[in-house]
Amino acid sequence: MPNTIEGKLFIVSTPIGNLEDITFRAISLLKEVDIIAAEDTRHVKKLLNHYGISKRIISYYRGKEKPKALGLIKLLKTGQSIALVSDAGTPGISDPGSVVIREAISQDIEIVPIPGVSSAIVALSVSGLRTDRFVFEGFLPRKKGKRLKRLNSLFEEDRTIILFESPYRVLSTLKEISEIFHDRNIVVAREITKIFEEFVRGSISEVVAILSEHKHLKGEFTLILEGKE
Repeated sequence: MPNTIEGKLFIVSTPIGNLEDITFRAISLLKEVDIIAAEDTRHVKKLLNHYGISKRIISYYRGKEKPKALGLIKLLKTGQSIALVSDAGTPGISDPGSVVIREAISQDIEIVPIPGVSSAIVALSVSGLRTDRFVFEGFLPRKKGKRLKRLNSLFEEDRTIILFESPYRVLSTLKEISEIFHDRNIVVAREITKIFEEFVRGSISEVVAILSEHKHLKGEFTLILEGKE
């Protein structure tokens, strides 16, 4: 049977936790492509093994995005089809896959989205805060000065604000948010779709108090912060 998807770059959304949160189309596509480009090859192998998929996997990890992207472009130019996946969720959203996508666009390579889950939208949908207008800020800068500057710039934002944070910095970040935004409402989501899924809702000070009781905070965190009224 001839390959009808040669030379295309497929942006394939994968589960953010529960391996069953993937579309039939995504599974079918992962079986058909020539190569899978993954942010973390070890992570994607768990998903592929779960669905009995065996494919050549190439990494495009952070720090080497540009040379890795150029390598993938060369393969696409030879007529090979590539599925781009991230560690979890939709590729290109706060991950190095965005570099690959921009390079493919500049080379006039056809890009096909295979939609699926995104932790930002999932957390927002169950936040109880306004969903008609929102702004996605992703990860805040690591350096404190730049981080505080970014937070201060968001103080007048009247749309709901979506942030990502690591378990190592989430508590300190929430305390900084509290100093600037005072006691607005916030929702902190972690381990979405996993066994220890948790949504902590309340004022910023209430959420800080609850999370401070945890000895070890694990998992990636999504913060949904109320906009200014």
